[in-house]
Amino acid sequence: MADQLWRIEVDRTTCLGSGMCTGLAPNHFTLVEGRSSPLTDLVPPDDLLIDAAESCPIEAILIREEESGAILAPEQ
Repeated sequence: MADQLWRIEVDRTTCLGSGMCTGLAPNHFTLVEGRSSPLTDLVPPDDLLIDAAESCPIEAILIREEESGAILAPEQ
């Protein structure tokens, strides 16, 4: 499924700015005004995104399959 894309969503109102996501997946996240922000919303699948979402201390990151909307991380 080379055409499959994942959507990165960050709840910037609850983000603590711990930087876990930028440390784990620097090609996908940056800190803007002390809060996490995805570099782009739609990306090819990357296991580092799952790690970043699972490592977020307050689960402010959500990774979804773009086509179905299914939540891939964090585990519900």
